Amino acid sequence: MPKIIVLPHQDLCPDGAELEAKEGETVLDVALKNGIGIEHACEKSCACTTCHVVVREGFDSLDESDELEDDMLDKAWGLEPESRLGCQAKITDEDLVVEIPRYTLNHAAENH
Repeated sequence: MPKIIVLPHQDLCPDGAELEAKEGETVLDVALKNGIGIEHACEKSCACTTCHVVVREGFDSLDESDELEDDMLDKAWGLEPESRLGCQAKITDEDLVVEIPRYTLNHAAENH
């Protein structure tokens, strides 16, 4: 069974975590299921960047991002070549090492 190693994040996961995942699950769903509260303002519809993650290991095992995800990622703070939206990154049979960026962009929350 593949694993997701979440690197420590000051607010969401201070000690980091090692999470068991099933093939086909998204990085976001696995994190949420394990109590890591990654924001997901658009309810996983690929319409925001709040679930932006950086895949530090295992990036090439993921399916390629589509044009919609790429367009969203262009708006993400701290974009890196290995950036993905957690709601779109589906796990395969390889382990992943994932970093949650310190800041995300949520226009809906910022404008309340």
